[in-house]
Amino acid sequence: MIDLEAVVALRAVATNGSVAAAADSLGFTPSAVSQQIKRLERGIRVALLERAGRGVVLTDAGRRLVTSSATVLADLERIEADLHLAGGATGIDGDGDRAARRPVTGEVRLGAFSTAVRGLLIDVLPGLRAEHPDLRVPLRESEPWETVALVASGQRDLGIVHRWGGVALAMPDHLIETPLFTDVADVVLRRDHPLALAGAEELTPADLADEEWIATFDSTICRQWLRRLFDGVSNAPRIVHESMEFENHLELVRAGLGVALVPRMGRPPLHADLVAIPTVRPASTRDISAVHRRSQADSPALQAVLDAVRAAAAGRGIR
Repeated sequence: MIDLEAVVALRAVATNGSVAAAADSLGFTPSAVSQQIKRLERGIRVALLERAGRGVVLTDAGRRLVTSSATVLADLERIEADLHLAGGATGIDGDGDRAARRPVTGEVRLGAFSTAVRGLLIDVLPGLRAEHPDLRVPLRESEPWETVALVASGQRDLGIVHRWGGVALAMPDHLIETPLFTDVADVVLRRDHPLALAGAEELTPADLADEEWIATFDSTICRQWLRRLFDGVSNAPRIVHESMEFENHLELVRAGLGVALVPRMGRPPLHADLVAIPTVRPASTRDISAVHRRSQADSPALQAVLDAVRAAAAGRGIR
């Protein structure tokens, strides 16, 4: 029979990128994690890790095992949550109130895109640490598509994602999506740009058709939205510089190297040389939401983190 603890160790290696990092996330020594995985390999007679330079990577069999085990481990999470609820409801401590006040413990692995880290989670994580000192919330930055895949496969527990306009973000049936708020993106220009000097309070794609743009990589949802923004406008947008960091976009605009579409969440105060103007027809907005597996809906640890995220999100955006 497959050792589920060893599978958890293998998943940790897949998520964290190395045996040492996996051991740190699990609270074990690297040697203990290596031994667990070696015993698993001997038991199933298949190599799960292979050397790559100074580190290791999962073999095809290892990746299949991590993906295939997600459903089983999710079911175990649900069973554990049900047992905790049953224990609390029956007053297993002999005191129903004391059981209800049981400290939140465990680990909720969090995935989020970069501006959510800066603009939302930087406020959430210190509060969680103070309120629930025995709760671990390791964070991994990832694009929304990757975050959904990580949560769906059991490699992350809670994800913060965004959807731009009509750009699709597939959501598997076994995930629950919780809307948080709607963020707005503005076109950032130098203050001496003709559109800024004209006092424009809003911009249309036609106004921007001849501009040179700074944008995120082609594989990102943000870049897909920028293309969608110019549907029907010939030869636009013309991308001249690419960076995954919106703070770099602002500096490139300030240097006179183009214009950029930058979300408000996580955006630092604009330099005096810059001005931000919203777009219309269509407006550039993105819906921010949290996703988690349906099997974890009753997990006290996950609910504590989700409640903290929702509280921090309240009052933000335009919704």
